[in-house]
Amino acid sequence: MTTRPAHPGARSIRTTPEGLMWEPSERWVRGRKGDVTVVDSRHPVLVWEPHLPVPQYVFPDADVRTDLLRPAKHPPNGTHTGSRTFYDLDADGEVRANAAWRFPADDLAGHLAFEWFLRTDTGLDHWYEEDEEIFIHPRDPHKRVDALPSSRHVRVEIDGRLVAETREPVLLFETSLPTRYYVPREDVRLDLFDATDHSTGCPYKGTAEYWSWRGEGDVPPNIVWSYPDPLPAVAAVQGRLAFFNEAVDITLDGERLERPETPFSRMLRKR
Repeated sequence: MTTRPAHPGARSIRTTPEGLMWEPSERWVRGRKGDVTVVDSRHPVLVWEPHLPVPQYVFPDADVRTDLLRPAKHPPNGTHTGSRTFYDLDADGEVRANAAWRFPADDLAGHLAFEWFLRTDTGLDHWYEEDEEIFIHPRDPHKRVDALPSSRHVRVEIDGRLVAETREPVLLFETSLPTRYYVPREDVRLDLFDATDHSTGCPYKGTAEYWSWRGEGDVPPNIVWSYPDPLPAVAAVQGRLAFFNEAVDITLDGERLERPETPFSRMLRKR
């Protein structure tokens, strides 16, 4: 029989003295290293660390191949909200250092977390919710992403030059982020941009490809992106192009929008 924290109530999040937030999930979650299933849990728990905006899973010990875990040789003490108990994973002919750990919280005793947030070199190779593979991090049940076709008038300028204009955008609304305006490819001056080899993954939208501005000016690279094969929930953005509102000028229905300040703003300034 597996053990799990007592259910605090539907869609209710609890907070530990260490600053962690958690709630049980009803999803069937599996994690694999090569051909080995390391995690197979129908009772995962979602955990939010104070310094991370996205959740991660922890799993009851009984749902983990603990026989594949060894006390870490070089534990990174102090990471993951003060965790001090780390494990190396020995599976599928390879050892991955500090692949798992325990949070120092009584509420989460008897549970193990695994590295996977942008860290495939130390974590597992593949994760699944039910029978769908997921990437980067678990999807937040309190976050919503909607892609809505629209007839609004969108203009995009870079250093005063018009680079895109459409009356057939798809507006993507994502919790805690500014609205993104996905423009039909034929309405974008792609001749003013160069395709790059940069790509990113998103558990809500899929894998994006990027373009950089080829003109002059203080314009960050990879300013334009597109999802050639988006996840079904946002299929309406397929093949369309979006711009970082944080670094271009967007006019919506004749009104110039202020450039938002987001975590992407800081990232773009560092490029």
